[in-house]
Amino acid sequence: MLEPSTTVTPAPAQANLLPALALMVNALVWGLSWWPFRWLQQHGLHPMWATALIYALCTVCALLWRPQTWRALPQHPWLWLLLLSAGLSNAGFNWAVTVGDVVRAVLLFYLMPAWSLLLAWPVLGERPGAAALGRLALALCGLVIVLGTPGSPWPLPHDLADAMALMGGFCFALTNVLLRRLNHTPAPARVLAMFAGGALLPALAALIGLGGGVVPLPPAPAPAWVGMLLAVGAAFLLSNITLQYGAARLRASTTALVMLSEVVFASVSSILLGAGILGGRTVLGGALIMLAALLAVWPARAR
Repeated sequence: MLEPSTTVTPAPAQANLLPALALMVNALVWGLSWWPFRWLQQHGLHPMWATALIYALCTVCALLWRPQTWRALPQHPWLWLLLLSAGLSNAGFNWAVTVGDVVRAVLLFYLMPAWSLLLAWPVLGERPGAAALGRLALALCGLVIVLGTPGSPWPLPHDLADAMALMGGFCFALTNVLLRRLNHTPAPARVLAMFAGGALLPALAALIGLGGGVVPLPPAPAPAWVGMLLAVGAAFLLSNITLQYGAARLRASTTALVMLSEVVFASVSSILLGAGILGGRTVLGGALIMLAALLAVWPARAR
């Protein structure tokens, strides 16, 4: 779930097919990522250890590609906040889709456009207009419906998976806003900060969970789970490359619209494999959340 680090003049319509397909590959990787994380957990590797190891591999690859990239971190203090937000985003999403209902977790995570609206004001100075506030209200109504239960007077997260999905979506929104603020910094530095955050924050969460008895120690290395871990790491590297390629050649609104297909991939795959349930409240609340996300994209497309 990395965001574009470069932008160029949008390509003509006939040249948009390949970039759009590249973005679909990124959405497919992330939409199906819940399955290998659950497989790894069944083989004894908690999603926090798995996330930390995968992103440690990605960080090493980034440093091998551009060894001097790390020097940019002390020069741009906002990159440290990007590291933090990207790490918490990955930790929240991967934990939520591994231990909770995948459909529910993905929908709660995709409140991201609503959080972006709130964060863009203090970070970027972008004051929301009436239409933006209306979309925010629509998304929050969807949140209330998804979280609400007949026996509870308040729409609170049902469990840790709900809380992690909400936290992950909020941090993903912060990551997006920070990437816009940091668009003057070198692209490899932003990528390195996000990879390093994806390794460090889940590792810290795993250590805290280990002390609290929530996260077990990783199992002894075995060909099966090590092979799966390497395959997921390669898939995440591929997804980042496809995102960088596609998002640099399409309008931001088009990129956001294509990336919403991740919700479809995650929902359909999890329902077919028994890891997600479509209840009435989830369908209704999820429809409002997705409608708010689509409306956030549509005005930009019209302009």
